[in-house]
Amino acid sequence: MNNKFWPFAFLLFTFYLTACLPSPYYQKQESLPQNVWSYNFKPTFTIDITDTIANYKAYFLIQHTQAYPYNNLWLWVYIKAPGDSTIKKTRINVPLAEATGKWLGRGMGEIWEQRMPIDLGDSIRFNRAGTYEISLEQNMRINPLPEILHVGLRLEKAGIRH
Repeated sequence: MNNKFWPFAFLLFTFYLTACLPSPYYQKQESLPQNVWSYNFKPTFTIDITDTIANYKAYFLIQHTQAYPYNNLWLWVYIKAPGDSTIKKTRINVPLAEATGKWLGRGMGEIWEQRMPIDLGDSIRFNRAGTYEISLEQNMRINPLPEILHVGLRLEKAGIRH
C-alpha cells in the first residue's frame, strides 16, 4: 500500500474516534487519601459557567476496587452559585452494581471505573454566569468508606433550555 495513505488513514481514524465521544464541558477527578473516603474529605470542583441558556448533564465519576463492599454509594452534593451565601444540598444514590452483584462500568483486573449520570434537578441549572462550586460528601453508614481510589465530576452540554 502507498506510504502517503497512512497519515491520511491515521488522521481519519483519530477523527472517527473523537467524533464518537462527547467532549466534556468540565471534568476533574480527585484521588482519595489511602484509598478511603472519610466524611471530612469533601472534594470541591470549581466550574466557570459562561453559557447560561445551555442544559448540562452531570456525571459522578468513580474508580474503586473490586473489594468495595456495597453495590451503591449515597452522596451529599453541595452547590454554591456565584454571589450566593447559601449552599443547595441534594442527597443522591449512585448505583455501582446490579442486584446480582455484577459491577457496572468498566473493569481492568481489580479496578473498576464508572461514569454514572446523576440527577441534581433544578440545582444543575446554571442561571447565572460565574464560578460555581460543587462539593461531594460520601453519606454511607460506614466511615471511612474503603476501596475508593478516585471520585470526580463531569459536565456535558446537552442542548439549549426552552
